[in-house]
Amino acid sequence: MGPVQMLVIGFEGGEFKGEIAAELERLREDDTVRVIDLVVVAKDAGGNVSVAEGEDGLALRLLDVTDADLSHLEAADAADLWEATEAVPPGGAAAVVLIEHRWATALRDAIAKAGGVPLADAWLAPEDVASLGLPA
Repeated sequence: MGPVQMLVIGFEGGEFKGEIAAELERLREDDTVRVIDLVVVAKDAGGNVSVAEGEDGLALRLLDVTDADLSHLEAADAADLWEATEAVPPGGAAAVVLIEHRWATALRDAIAKAGGVPLADAWLAPEDVASLGLPA
């Protein structure tokens, strides 16, 4: 299995337009990534949180959610939903996606074969890339 990333993507107004799903499908077809699980977290204008979980519920386990009935949680009761719920503004939504980076498997294996050990792993935000003078 390749490296797994948890990605939290916010959407103002809670609208999902389909472009991301289409790109994930393209990447899946190319065997570049595999979507392991997906959770959608929405917050209404009153701050009430609702969650639609993926097929396996793996993302929810990473978020430390163990309650079987996750619909219409009060914002005060949603602390177990990690920072994803706190980051979602009222009226907004977020998708929490677990992605396996299948493209990185051969690189990881080559590093191990050469005796290398990963010491750190980080994704740079676009503003950090821009601060280095690199095109974002």
